[in-house]
Amino acid sequence: MDFDTLVQGVYTVLMPVLPYLTELGGKMAESAAEKIGEDLWEGGKNIWGKLRSPFESRPAALEAARDVVAAPDDGDAQAAFRQQLKKILLQDPSLAAELEQTLGQLQQQNVTVIASGDRSVASQYLINSTINTGDGHSSKPE
Repeated sequence: MDFDTLVQGVYTVLMPVLPYLTELGGKMAESAAEKIGEDLWEGGKNIWGKLRSPFESRPAALEAARDVVAAPDDGDAQAAFRQQLKKILLQDPSLAAELEQTLGQLQQQNVTVIASGDRSVASQYLINSTINTGDGHSSKPE
């Protein structure tokens, strides 16, 4: 199991749904499915349902989740969240295996992941890939 790929996949699915699952709740959460799609909403709820307790039991992880919800475009908040997620998954291989299976199921459902914000990248899985966001890049057609 490649934990970095797993962490990135879980992170990518969670980011659109996490604000609705952690802060707003109620009717706002119900409307999230309409905005981001039913499959991604259900997948994100399923994943957060498995991760909520481990995050809430670790003060640093809970703070990282709150920070990334409050500032989703902050690279430092994103990195801190992913780091805490990785620590949780490394400590609980059975949870990691469950999440890997869940991500596989979402991939089979053709879940579309949308990136928003400057230099954002959306992908379900990236393995040995180069991502060019356009900064300082020049290319010439051949």
